[in-house]
Amino acid sequence: MVNLTAASFLLISVVFAWVSRASLTAPRSHGFFRFFAWEAILALALMNLKSWFNQPLSWHQLISWVLLCISAVLVIDALLRLKKSGGQDTRRAEAPMLDFEKTTHLVTTGAYRYIRHPLYSSLLFLAWGVFFKAPGLAGALLAGTASILLVITAKIEEGENLRYFGEEYRGYMDTTKMFIPYLY
Repeated sequence: MVNLTAASFLLISVVFAWVSRASLTAPRSHGFFRFFAWEAILALALMNLKSWFNQPLSWHQLISWVLLCISAVLVIDALLRLKKSGGQDTRRAEAPMLDFEKTTHLVTTGAYRYIRHPLYSSLLFLAWGVFFKAPGLAGALLAGTASILLVITAKIEEGENLRYFGEEYRGYMDTTKMFIPYLY
């Protein structure tokens, strides 16, 4: 099982690295830190894989499923909103970005109406949802690491968005929270 887990981690990490290849050469970009958040979440998921469906009605599994469902709703809503309203322009080149991030219009509907980073928020909920599959110290360290990296990612992206969208984004920041509506 250890060899399979290590092989899975390595294979998926190669995919993450390929997707993040431009960001990994730009350590001041948001994608650089996002890559390491993905790695922490992957390690956590593989570590807790054997506990995924154990004791399905236990308190920690119920918390886990709620967090995982919130994560899924956020990622689906955010991706649909970016595609529908973002006005992608793959020529945007001010920072290494994935194509769907290269929007030309500020998206402020759906989850974006309340939080500036629903995709990173979904990763936070994912990390902690996976943590609650088998709560423990190692998992808390990985989920905490992913959380810190996602906050750094979001802060850097906000700087990028301020440079691109200007005062429109600053006003948007004043009316929304970073990850959790009305809280943070």
